[in-house]
Amino acid sequence: MKILAGVDEVGRGSLIGPVYAAAVILNKTINKKLLKDSKSLSKLKREELDKYIKKNSIWAIGQASIKEIEKINILHASLLAMKRAILKLKKKPSLVLIDGNKLPDLKNYKLEYVIKGDQKIPSISAASIIAKVSRDRFITKLSKQFINYGWDTNSGYGTKEHLRAIKKFGITKYHRKTFSPICDLL
Repeated sequence: MKILAGVDEVGRGSLIGPVYAAAVILNKTINKKLLKDSKSLSKLKREELDKYIKKNSIWAIGQASIKEIEKINILHASLLAMKRAILKLKKKPSLVLIDGNKLPDLKNYKLEYVIKGDQKIPSISAASIIAKVSRDRFITKLSKQFINYGWDTNSGYGTKEHLRAIKKFGITKYHRKTFSPICDLL
């Protein structure tokens, strides 16, 4: 029996925090029509689907830290987070479909990338939802400590509000120091 896993990451373009990835093996009974790219769903819909997917699949989350992002760059950190998510799955998939155009370095796994996979492949859509909800929860907790930056609404991306806050209040230990405009301010 073929076991298919979908993988996606979130937080690559954010100026703060770790990058997250999820790997998901959907149960046959799941309603695949409900699954869409996380970016096309409201926060409430993502939260609902996150619970639904977790009840109806095998799933795992992987992360790469800010230090890892700064040491190996965001692309390699994203691939590392994906690798960690895949390795945490309770079942080994026969095929892993990864959103994007690059593959993590993972021996003894059959990996294929799918450009815009989060819009085409239900298991990748599911992974995008779980990864986004998980990262958003982490950033929302952080935003309570750092209320001046608007992270609860901008997720740490370089919005005007966030950039103004950086200029006014400086950077935090959660900012990615190798990212522009953060590195320009140091």
